[in-house]
Amino acid sequence: MPINFLTLHEQVQTIQQDKYTKKLTTRAYLLLFLHAHLHEKESLRAISDCLLDEEFQKALGLDSISASQLSRKNNDVDPTLLAHVFIHLVQQIRCRQQGSRSTGLSLKIIDSTTVPLCLTHYRWATFRKTKAGVKLHVRLVFMDKNTVYPEKAMVTPARVHDAPNWRFWSTRRKPCMSLIGGMWTMNGLIVFVMRDFSLPPV
Repeated sequence: MPINFLTLHEQVQTIQQDKYTKKLTTRAYLLLFLHAHLHEKESLRAISDCLLDEEFQKALGLDSISASQLSRKNNDVDPTLLAHVFIHLVQQIRCRQQGSRSTGLSLKIIDSTTVPLCLTHYRWATFRKTKAGVKLHVRLVFMDKNTVYPEKAMVTPARVHDAPNWRFWSTRRKPCMSLIGGMWTMNGLIVFVMRDFSLPPV
């Protein structure tokens, strides 16, 4: 399901998102951060280092970008642009469901947020050498752009990723399609995007 960059460009032009942009356009920003997410880059500096690859430079139309520039762009991008991209992708999923056995599947989003804690008081919450932390994992049901609600949640130490908990997130009773931070799942079958392996169904 490709992103419609023509529509994105029109929206960028309408709100003048790239009016004063000399280097990192919204299109390049989106591609760069999608690449970073799928490859699990842990910092803006690591994302910046991705541009050491000449082929990637050509794809983005960039030869280099600093971590500070990425930070500023990340803060400046209008969230409604990203919302439009997501909703358009959801619409593509809905269209593909029409006339298929999967018609009526609900779309569920599984994501997490990390809460840093003091290492001295929370040694059990293993995270990094200098600090502790917990992670809140949440499964959201996306019905439409106006109807999104939490369905399931779990708290773990911060080192735990969403993917290893796929049995907890699987829905045996009702068929659904889920998005787990860059990974598509169907009834417990996890397909790892840009990986060479998949897990068997529950």
